[in-house]
Amino acid sequence: GKSGSKVQSTPTKAGGDRYIPNRSTMQMDMANFLLTKENDPAEESPTKKEQQKAWAVNLNGFDIEEAKILRLSGKPQNAPEGYQNNLKVLYSQKMTPGSSRKNSRYIPSMPERILDAPEIRNDYYLNLIDWSSQNFLAVALDNSVYLWNHTSGEIIQLLQMEHPDDYVSSVSWIKEGNYLAVGTSNAEVQLWDIQQQKRLRNMTSHSSRVGSLSWNSYILSSGARTGHIHHHDVRVAEHHVATLSGHTQEVCGLKWSLDGRYLASGGNDNLVNIWPCTQGDSGDFAPVQTFTQHQGAVKAVAWCPWQSNVLATGGGTSDRHIRIWNVCSGACLSAVDAHSQVCSILWSTNYKEFISGHGFAQNQLVIWKYPTMAKVTELRGHTARVLNLTMSPDGATVASAAADETLRLWRCFEMDPIKKKEKEKANSAKSSIIHQGIR
Repeated sequence: GKSGSKVQSTPTKAGGDRYIPNRSTMQMDMANFLLTKENDPAEESPTKKEQQKAWAVNLNGFDIEEAKILRLSGKPQNAPEGYQNNLKVLYSQKMTPGSSRKNSRYIPSMPERILDAPEIRNDYYLNLIDWSSQNFLAVALDNSVYLWNHTSGEIIQLLQMEHPDDYVSSVSWIKEGNYLAVGTSNAEVQLWDIQQQKRLRNMTSHSSRVGSLSWNSYILSSGARTGHIHHHDVRVAEHHVATLSGHTQEVCGLKWSLDGRYLASGGNDNLVNIWPCTQGDSGDFAPVQTFTQHQGAVKAVAWCPWQSNVLATGGGTSDRHIRIWNVCSGACLSAVDAHSQVCSILWSTNYKEFISGHGFAQNQLVIWKYPTMAKVTELRGHTARVLNLTMSPDGATVASAAADETLRLWRCFEMDPIKKKEKEKANSAKSSIIHQGIR
């Protein structure tokens, strides 16, 4: 070998290359001393303790004595805020975001029920279905209105227009569910009593078809093809109490806010107007907000049930956007491209979500999370564009009417049974307080 390098030789003793413990050579006395010293109750000096604490804080980020999990007495203490246990990170059962399954509720992809809707008018600007608080679904089929009792399944033909060329262009239930307002192609607004199944009155003030209706207590608002909105006080003989002139084309979307403070109207002129419930100083109604961002007709207008000043609107074929507005500030809170004509929007009362109905090309319903605007799911089945959506009184089922002459009932907002009981309990407590107040 090279000079200076050590030459490896065979060990002189067998087994010299491995460690074989030899009890006689171990320092038993020293080991015993160290063990007894560790268990010795004698207190360490305060200086040494402080020093150890400082080391522990520097090394671990906290005092190890203060964070022992196994203790002989007292409750275990939590690790300090922000402390990250490396082993916990390594062996955590939580899956990575990519592999983890979303813990979301089950939404059936098929409708619970499909009903025939023969001769339903394939007209984007009309509002042909509405579901009452008494669980009756009103459906306008050409020149007739039918009521379907969701509880019993009974079907009643409420009315048929006298002239064969006339048709029903809108329906809307009063909040209590005992009266139905009906708008017609010959510019009438009719009021029907459901218990008696008879017409109470016929209100004529418009000069063209009435395609949209919305109630605010005893005030019924109607939107016509001329672009005018009329307020009718249904209690008095001179029913026509106000005219709102803010649209130049047909009013196809009309909704009062739940607190009755604002009326939102959408028109074929691509405008969204927000009207106050009271007249201005000059005695005229003027919109408090006008939104001009939509590039198509605005039929879908819906007020958020838990934020009274938030409104959702959807545009037609040339726009395809859903926009969320703060009607107080006039700000557009968010806008999402739905990639198809938006026909209707409904907010869920059971979840922080809303559902939209669409036309070309997929004729689907889409559930959106709010406020993230993330898609929850799409519900497909209609073979032609969705015309209208309405919701059951318990907020669990959505009915969609489409140009394929079917009504489909989607059980997409069913509540968790535990939450449902809590909600029912809260509602019964509210009603009992009201009754006590009346007594």
